[in-house]
Amino acid sequence: MHGAVSGKGRATLQPPRGTRDFYPDEYRFREWLFGHFHAVAASFGFEGVDAPVLEYEELFTRKAGEEITDQLFHFELHDRRYALRGEFTPSLARMVMARAGGLRLPLRWYTVAQCWRYERMTRGRRREHYQWNMDVWGEPDVTADAELIAAVFALTDRLGLAPGVVRIGLNSRALLEETLREGVLRSKPDAFPALCVVIDKLDKIGADAVVEQLTDANGPVGLAEVEAREVVDWLGTSDVDAAASGLPADSKARRDLLRLFELLEAYGVADRTGFDASIVRGLAYYTGIVFEAFDAGRKLRAICGGGRYDRLLETLGGPALPAVGFGFGDSVIEELLLDEGVRPDCPRAIDAVVFPFGESERPAAIALARRLRAGGASVELVLGQVKLKRALADADRAGARRIYLLGSDELARGEVLVRDLTSGDQHTEPLEAD
Repeated sequence: MHGAVSGKGRATLQPPRGTRDFYPDEYRFREWLFGHFHAVAASFGFEGVDAPVLEYEELFTRKAGEEITDQLFHFELHDRRYALRGEFTPSLARMVMARAGGLRLPLRWYTVAQCWRYERMTRGRRREHYQWNMDVWGEPDVTADAELIAAVFALTDRLGLAPGVVRIGLNSRALLEETLREGVLRSKPDAFPALCVVIDKLDKIGADAVVEQLTDANGPVGLAEVEAREVVDWLGTSDVDAAASGLPADSKARRDLLRLFELLEAYGVADRTGFDASIVRGLAYYTGIVFEAFDAGRKLRAICGGGRYDRLLETLGGPALPAVGFGFGDSVIEELLLDEGVRPDCPRAIDAVVFPFGESERPAAIALARRLRAGGASVELVLGQVKLKRALADADRAGARRIYLLGSDELARGEVLVRDLTSGDQHTEPLEAD
């Protein structure tokens, strides 16, 4: 029957699961949040960049076993395989490598990128989301790590979250690697990246399941059960010195972690951070300090995560170049703002509405709207034939500060009646500027 919509047809009117439409109220919140992303990045002296959301698939499939490899939205076209980016860092590495010889280091770059992952959805986890990335390239010292962690807290403060609501856990992949290569990985050091992919699932699947994967004889790690339990026990360590107890006193990984905490003290945020040996990050390219931000009650998934990836450019065939960065998603932080009662409503707001009483006044109303807009005002010109009562109600709903009323009498006098929609006061102004 003409006009009927089948069940399958109705499904096409919905966005794919895990994605979103942004109607005006959601769009205003998104722009409010993105505005804070941009403002914090600018206040730290970072420059904005962007890249295509579509990349060649091989850019993201560096290491088998990484979760992201199985979560890509990918397809084949004209004998080439493409993927929607699941994260921005590989695209950023590609951009850096393309101009590696002509860039002034260190780079301080940021972006707000749309990312795609086909994963199980939970609160704050979608298949399509936006991610604020800040990265420093070309600086090996932990001063860069500290600057980025400070930027995360600058953002949460700007958003209205009280100090202490967000905490950052810190660890070092280098510290873990040194420890394991002195112990359970002494005979198989190349298994370390795969081991990190497994133990990153600890919170999701539990200790026993992690041990099972680490001891799988057909898996990439292949530890004995007593060795796997030793690894899991290490992940529960809450003190840097205890975690580094099996290492030489001059361990660089230990020194870097302790110095980072000293730097965070200077930023005034050390009391919001702590050592957490269970944080390892699931991507194989991390090489040094890693960190994740959570709500203090751990009711939500990680708000952001990042760390050092000093060898990523080399894996793509480029020169050695140290780098550190983080990704901060838009979904979890919105949930936290809701939980804390500080998510703004972001109502619509325009400066003025211009209302012609009839079509004979419309040319003058258009000229008035053009003049106001040229002066920088946001102006809605009432379209079509609308009654005054409706125009006033619509102007109030739109958050307009003023409404310009133009009837035949006003037009004859070369004036327009201006009503303040907050106070109700009104006055006349000349239709044409002096």
